[in-house]
Amino acid sequence: MDYSVSPTALHDKVILVTGAGDGIGKQAAVSYAAHGATVILLGRTVAKLEKTYDEIEAAGYPQPAIIPLDMLGATKQNYLDMAATIEQQFGRLDGILHNAGLLGDLCPLEQIEEATFDAVMQVNVKAQFLMTQALLPLLRKSQTGRLVFTSSTVGHIGRAFWGTYSISKFATEGMMQVLADELSDTPIRVNAINPGGTRTSMRASAFPAEDPNTLKTPEDIIPLYVYLMAPESAAVHGQCIDAQPKR
Repeated sequence: MDYSVSPTALHDKVILVTGAGDGIGKQAAVSYAAHGATVILLGRTVAKLEKTYDEIEAAGYPQPAIIPLDMLGATKQNYLDMAATIEQQFGRLDGILHNAGLLGDLCPLEQIEEATFDAVMQVNVKAQFLMTQALLPLLRKSQTGRLVFTSSTVGHIGRAFWGTYSISKFATEGMMQVLADELSDTPIRVNAINPGGTRTSMRASAFPAEDPNTLKTPEDIIPLYVYLMAPESAAVHGQCIDAQPKR
């Protein structure tokens, strides 16, 4: 499928990217900025966010903003405060990329630690639910609101030993579908992306023996991420799209 968009497709858009410090989140933030967006970089490690910020600034793209937030410990009030800050600074929000996530442990379901399960559900499901709830009023102010979740191949079909992560991604796809149905009569478009095996630190921790050079880079798959934020994707709604469809 052709995911090309106008070079200025995101001009004057305000887009929030979670997990913007490295990997796919960083690449998405830089690419959104390259297409004209003012990007709000959210993550827990300020030093990493500052590197993304500096890269965007050095390229001469619109000046980004930084929101340091640890989604593991964040409360509903933190997200409401964040929404108030974004409204104060920008007046609206045109897009959210829910990219941040935790992998948890790869092990048999009966061996999953409760604390690990809770942490993965907190970051991959509950935090995204609370953040979306808090930010939807701002997205409604946009003429082209976009909400993009991150799923996984194991969010389509469960796989042995991927228990916690897989369950969290099934929940993510469910949340996306519910929201898409609820927002079908609005300009907001809600979708999810399954990035597939990509050269990231999460992938390396899941497959330590894998040769990273056999994998696509975040840059390789980013056209889909830009497309789903752009006006060109107005007809796409309620879908989970594989960034690397099986050849």
